[in-house]
Order: sequence, then C-alpha cells, then structure tokens
Amino acid sequence: MDRIKTIVVEDVSLELKGTLSIIRADIPEVEVIGTAQTERDFWQLIDDGRIPDLVLLDLGLGGSTTVGVDICRRLRREQTAVKVLVFTGELLNEKLWADVMDAGAHGLVLKTGELLTRQDVMEVMEGRKYVFSQPVLEKMAERFRASVLAESQNARSRILYEIDEYDERFLRHLALGYTKDMISELRTMPFSSKSLEKRQADLIGRLFPDGEQRGVNVTRLVVRAIELHIIDPDHLEPDE
Repeated sequence: MDRIKTIVVEDVSLELKGTLSIIRADIPEVEVIGTAQTERDFWQLIDDGRIPDLVLLDLGLGGSTTVGVDICRRLRREQTAVKVLVFTGELLNEKLWADVMDAGAHGLVLKTGELLTRQDVMEVMEGRKYVFSQPVLEKMAERFRASVLAESQNARSRILYEIDEYDERFLRHLALGYTKDMISELRTMPFSSKSLEKRQADLIGRLFPDGEQRGVNVTRLVVRAIELHIIDPDHLEPDE
C-alpha cells in the first residue's frame, strides 16, 4: 500500500508529540507531511500544496470546539477525497461528536482507552463510512438499547390505552405549553376547543385508574403520558 500522507491538527504540543509517537511506533504506513496547531496553519499547508490523504483532527483548537467542525465542513466542499479521522479529548460533548460526523468526518476516536490504532486509520482509508473507538461504540450501544426499549414501551402503551394519532398530538402539544384554543387552530387537529375538552377528559379516564381521576389537571395528565411512554420528553416537536 502507498504511504498515507497525513496532516495532524493538534493545538497542545504535548499531545501532538504523543500522537506523532503513536504513528511512528504503530502505524508505519502513515507519512506525516505537516502539523498544524491552528485552523490558519492547517489551511496554509493546504494552500502550499500539501494535500493529504488523511487528516488526524483534534476538535478543541484554541479553546474553541467548533473549529474542527468548520474544518470538516470546508474539506467536504473543497477536498472531497481527503479522509478525516477525529482524534479528540472531548469525552463528554456528544453533541459535538454528532456535529463533526454531520460535517463529514469519517470516524471518531477518543483520547482514552485504546487511543489511536492502526486499525482505525486503515479502516478509514479503506472506505469504511463510520469508524469509532470502543468508548464511542459503548455509548452508541447504550443509546440504541434505550431507544429501542422506549419505542417498544410506546407501542405497548398505545395499544393498551387505545392511543390514536390525535391523542398523541394533543398530549404532545399540551406538553409544549399549547392551550386547547391554540391546538384547535393547528391544521393537523380538526377539533374545536370544546371537543378537545372532551378528549382531555376521555384521556384522563383511560390513563388513570379509578379513584385517581378526580382533580387531574393538564400538567398531571402530561406527566402521566410521559411516565407511560406515550410521549417522549426528549423529542417534543410542534406540528407546523
């Protein structure tokens, strides 16, 4: 295999030395053709004609977590053949992981556990679309499991409590703070405010056991719907 021309983007000198040490010791196929500690340094290398096959990219450059995302996005526009493998110490910022993958990164390795491996690099260069280190995979598996369980519980609750699409839409908008008058004006809810009052009373009858229905207000109804997984508080979006 031809040498993999690589630029390493890392703003912390000690960590840059560590990354270069890993490459020299474990990834002989990689030829480092440049290093950059700032976004400006990186694009200067590109302007000078040092076009890499691979960019090993840290995200937290100069205290900003958005620079790495910006580099990925611009590379996707201007240098589509260049692969980007993120190697970052942003261990808890999962939103940033999602942002950089959306921006075009081919993989994400955390500076923990196994660190950077030859396998990570080779899989990216061989065209694998998503390459993740073990800690990232563990978090993804945990989220996947939770998502599947929540969807299963939602499906069971809809059957058990006879929840139709209008019930779900009504409860979701109540959770978002809509009044019944506001909900009745939605194009997706062809009901008057008076009809929604009846639907609310009917939902209380279905969702609460006998003896617990008296005095249930909108807030308690919404909380009950969340407890039963009929609506998901993490995915509350209003209809147009």
